[in-house]
Amino acid sequence: MLPGDLGVPLVIVQHMPPVFTKSLANSLNAKCALTVKEAQDGEPLQPNVAYIAPGGKQMKLVASTDGLNRLIKLTNDPPENSCKPSADYLFRSVADYYVGRTTAVIMTGMGADGCEGMKKIKHSGGYSIAQDASTCVVYGMPKAVVDAGLADEVRPVQVIAQ
Repeated sequence: MLPGDLGVPLVIVQHMPPVFTKSLANSLNAKCALTVKEAQDGEPLQPNVAYIAPGGKQMKLVASTDGLNRLIKLTNDPPENSCKPSADYLFRSVADYYVGRTTAVIMTGMGADGCEGMKKIKHSGGYSIAQDASTCVVYGMPKAVVDAGLADEVRPVQVIAQ
């Protein structure tokens, strides 16, 4: 439901094993106005592209050598919150490189992955949206963010894109 001319890149962590994230990216790319792809190491972030972290890898953002652009860095760092990829791992780097210019969304999922990273995003001036309990399959990850007082908005999944 996001427009194809959103004007910013999106970075996504979905708790899925290797191979499945590429299939997810291909499926979403066929349905979305934005370009959706599985992220590749060293790839520069481009507006109107959604990058899905590959299953079994950690994904973060790093500065390019020119210092102006941001690149995707895939690592074999250990799991965080028993997750690889981990939202906390990604969110920390987003908070570092997009100070005051981030909207972070946390959606259905088990556990509390994303809560600590969301805290860093909020402390760096970012905005946060959590999916509401009534539309979650599992209200773990959004609940952790809401309970920590980090959600600027709590919305049903159908209106988050708006």
